[in-house]
Amino acid sequence: MRKRGKKYTEALSKVEKGKVYPVEEAIKLVKETSVSSFDGSVEVAMRLNLDTKKADQQLRGAIVLPKGTGKTKKVLVIARGPKATEAKEAGADYVGDTDMLEKIEKENWFDFDTLIATPDMMPLLGKLGRVLGPKGLMPNPKTGTVTLDVAKAVEEVKAGRVEYRTDSFGNVHGVIGKVSFKEEDLKENLEAFVAQILRVKPSTVKGEYVKNISITSTMGPGIKVENSFDK
Repeated sequence: MRKRGKKYTEALSKVEKGKVYPVEEAIKLVKETSVSSFDGSVEVAMRLNLDTKKADQQLRGAIVLPKGTGKTKKVLVIARGPKATEAKEAGADYVGDTDMLEKIEKENWFDFDTLIATPDMMPLLGKLGRVLGPKGLMPNPKTGTVTLDVAKAVEEVKAGRVEYRTDSFGNVHGVIGKVSFKEEDLKENLEAFVAQILRVKPSTVKGEYVKNISITSTMGPGIKVENSFDK
């Protein structure tokens, strides 16, 4: 078993084992139990009652958090003509078409966090699926990264959009901010994220949808949160 450091052990001692905390208390605690030497991220994990073998129960999408993520993301847009101009004017960090795709393929270049593409460019991008897919960088219509409205997509990413998707166990994860955020801002982002997951609940789900919710800081212990969101 991996040996935990002194800081983590001290942080863990502040979290009552098995306790499910009210939202405000959990957020206060997640800030107190941050053990990283830098301004760590705060993440939410939701365990859902989903059968991911069924296509309609595989959730994937994106949400713009009201208070942002605290991270400035670099955006690459693959587009041509007027759409490329729109992307540049909207603040994309890199814009191009085959030149950028060749840079990725030949130079193993990945100096960007999000890749947005117009639909007509997807056949060219398909050739890079094996390298983009595992890194979670392949554009997808469900997350709004394959679109003709490239300006809106760029602006949303810059404003604090986070993507989510279910893993094979029916869990959904998402960043809701930084440890340095005010408690009320983390709470607002958490509520927005959970509300989105509740909104996309598949109609075929039977029984309890949300099994549990927990939040954690980078390298910090997990803290269970009361599910008072859909009451």
